[in-house]
Amino acid sequence: MDFTDTQLHRYSRHIILPEVGGVGQTRLLQSKVLVVGAGGLGSPLLLYLAAAGVGTIGIVDDDAVDLSNLQRQVIHDEASLGLPKVESAAARMRALNPDVRVEPHQTRINKDNALDLIGRYDLVADGSDNFATRFLLNDACYFARRPLVSAAMLRFDGQVSTFKAFERAPGGDHKPCYRCIFREPPPRGMVPSCSEGGVLGALAGLVGTMQATEVLKELLGIGESLAGSMLMIDALHASFHRIAVKPDPECPLCGAHPTITDLSIH
Repeated sequence: MDFTDTQLHRYSRHIILPEVGGVGQTRLLQSKVLVVGAGGLGSPLLLYLAAAGVGTIGIVDDDAVDLSNLQRQVIHDEASLGLPKVESAAARMRALNPDVRVEPHQTRINKDNALDLIGRYDLVADGSDNFATRFLLNDACYFARRPLVSAAMLRFDGQVSTFKAFERAPGGDHKPCYRCIFREPPPRGMVPSCSEGGVLGALAGLVGTMQATEVLKELLGIGESLAGSMLMIDALHASFHRIAVKPDPECPLCGAHPTITDLSIH
């Protein structure tokens, strides 16, 4: 595509990168990403995807902005209190970069709408705050054959990974899905939510920005994917650990004898 003078100026720091260039920036402008959650992780994620010029960004969230959100959800402000998060986030993103088409979906993603929503986009980024949504997105992205960049955080710890188990080599080898690592959601109440256990506000910026970086790498096809690895972040000790994870041959979704063949389990 031909860039306008304004676009050449806006994206100049991308375009001069040999790994990106004009071809890569064009690819970003033509890409479509669905972000689930406009909260702590979604805030930096959405801002950096919009700033990078990702052409179409869908936002799924059914919540409204609350004062307690502002400690970490930096895409919102006090003027947005009471507004749907998708509207608040969309307004901020459009103000940041008018090149970007923002598609707000003020709803909760579920087994009935997941495949339709996901099918409209090239990649899904999970910034949700609950296990039910994480497992649903893993399964739906596997069936829809869409890469999933997932992140989570609690207290001072975070994790980021990419799941593309649907991509299989000629011999049948593939990377793990989320269920290869965590077979099923933990019992209710076993793992506290951020509202119960707390979270350092700045950690959301750190983890969400790492997630945005992995999304951009996947869209551009550059660097080393986190598929097959999980990045563990310990903010208290300023440490990062990359852990290799393998596919589980007994995985009920992507294993040799799958028992999950649709989203009815959800």
